[in-house]
Order: sequence, then C-alpha cells, then structure tokens
Amino acid sequence: MFGLNPSIPAKKALKLFQEKKIKKIVEIGAGLGRDAIFFAKNSIHTTALDYSPSGIKIINQKTKINNLKDYISTKLFDVRQKLPFKDNSIEACYSHMLYCMALTSKDLEKLNNEIHRILKPDGINIYTVRHENDGDFKKGIHRGENLYENDGFIVHFFSEKKVNSLLDGFRNVTIEKFEEGDFPRKLFFVINKKI
Repeated sequence: MFGLNPSIPAKKALKLFQEKKIKKIVEIGAGLGRDAIFFAKNSIHTTALDYSPSGIKIINQKTKINNLKDYISTKLFDVRQKLPFKDNSIEACYSHMLYCMALTSKDLEKLNNEIHRILKPDGINIYTVRHENDGDFKKGIHRGENLYENDGFIVHFFSEKKVNSLLDGFRNVTIEKFEEGDFPRKLFFVINKKI
C-alpha cells in the first residue's frame, strides 16, 4: 500500500537513533516491514509488532531473504492489549501512522500509557499521524471523534492539541509537519521523551 522504500519518518528516526546510540527498538504497527527492514539493515535491532498475520508472514520472509534474522524479530499483536515487554526495558518505540488507525482516544491513551511503561527513563517514542489539514479530513463516513471512513478504511485525524493530550509522562521534543505520497497525506512527525 505504501511502497517498498523506507518512509520519510523512518529516515529521520534512524538519524536520531544513531545520534542517541539507540540499538534496540520496538516498531508498533509494522505493516509489511518496509521501515523494520530499513532499521535492521542499519544495525538497529527491531521487534516488529503487527495485528495482521499476513503482514508478519511477509516481514518474516523479507527478514530471511535479506539475512536479517539477527536484527528483526516479529510478534503478532493487537495494540489494544498490554504490550509484551517488561517495565523500563525498551530504548525507543516507533510507529508510522499507527496512532491514526481506527483507535479511539481512550485506546490511544491506553497505548501511550503502555509505551510509557515499557520505555526506559528518557526513552523515546516516535510516531506519525495524519492531521486536520489532510485532504481526507471530514470526508467519508464520520465514525465519532475525528474518525472518518473512506473506502472501508477508518482514519483518526489529529490536531496539535490532540498530540499534546497524549503527553502524560512524556515531554514533547518535536511536532513537525510533513507530506507523504502522491495524494499527499499530511502528517505530524512526533518525538516524545519519557520523563
């Protein structure tokens, strides 16, 4: 759906991981693995979580083809559940457009609390979300909150206020606007640090 090349935020995230000497991350909502493969090829140990069995299968195939088994592990996972990691055990979490899936504000708060729980002190959470200036905002079927369905796909659109509402236990380092794809999708690139 989004191509095979690493995303813009993955490239930005890699620079930050390299600067901070972060060697081990969790990607939540890894999709078909384009960013997980990119991180692994750059010596970042990545645990890729995704809800889709076919997505996990494809990541496992790509891992084998690219000989990256020392750098990627996968887990089939529903983000509405407790994250399968110990408290204060993870250096960084990364997710590209996971937060703007069909998740309610309550789901997002719970997920954010779980990310906070598993991150080490000063750990980093990087995520991207489509924002209210995106061309699809308020189009299609309204599904409550800022959730809109187009072509059977529900997107949760964010305001800057919404991003800041998810700072419980975090300090915001960056909220940056960027565009991706031909449409283009208009997104926020968010970096939060555990406090």
